[in-house]
Amino acid sequence: MAKKFENCEGGCTCGHVRYKLNDPPLVVHACHCRWCQRQTGGPHVLNALYESNLIELTSGELEVKTVPSPSGAGQIISRCPNCKIAIWSNYDFGGMRENIRFLRVGTLDNPDLMPPDVHIFTTTKVPWYILPPSHLAVDEFYDSNKVWSEESKERYRKWKEEVL
Repeated sequence: MAKKFENCEGGCTCGHVRYKLNDPPLVVHACHCRWCQRQTGGPHVLNALYESNLIELTSGELEVKTVPSPSGAGQIISRCPNCKIAIWSNYDFGGMRENIRFLRVGTLDNPDLMPPDVHIFTTTKVPWYILPPSHLAVDEFYDSNKVWSEESKERYRKWKEEVL
């Protein structure tokens, strides 16, 4: 995704939490695991992966809670304290738990801007959700070297060097 997202904004249902993005995500994935189905109440979750410094919270504050996850490492969910909408999560992602956010695409004012690059954990996809034949899909998690754009890999590499 080479396109620059200028003034791309989003927030919760009640409007208390608002955020702004000026960069495209590293990758967008639709996770079809049973855990995400349970967490969202839908057939999958659509996450845009961002370095934490690229999501600017413009209003409100977040309620942060760690919940169990199938890996045992836990999932940190940041929600609006009023309407309880999940804005993003942090998972154990290559030792970068606090620094990579899995932004919920559905919280964008225009979620059409971020279609999935890959569908993951499709072995537990509900059978009635039909993937378009042109979409990349993998049984479990993907290899970022095969899925991420060259720009995303380079941006992440540089950023990781700065953070660590």
